[in-house]
Amino acid sequence: MVDIAESETKMTAKGTQTNPILSDRELQVIELVALGLTNQDIAVRLEISKRTVDNHISNILHKTKTDNRVSLVRWALQWGKVCLDRVNCCVLPVPEQNA
Repeated sequence: MVDIAESETKMTAKGTQTNPILSDRELQVIELVALGLTNQDIAVRLEISKRTVDNHISNILHKTKTDNRVSLVRWALQWGKVCLDRVNCCVLPVPEQNA
């Protein structure tokens, strides 16, 4: 039987899973993907074009070295980038505003 935690640790140690720097917009897109929204729904919610969402998703998949939306959400949960149904919840830093 394969130990999932051990398997994920090996993937991290090999560098196949990383914690890249993502923009605030990319983090918003990941949160909406994790909620199950389609690219069109994300576009409407963020008031941007679907093509822009497609580009964000492509960039995010490349940066996170994930192949699809499911593996992206798994990555986001592992690295504490999303909170689903009060599971894996973390307090994200609030950007400081210049006074």
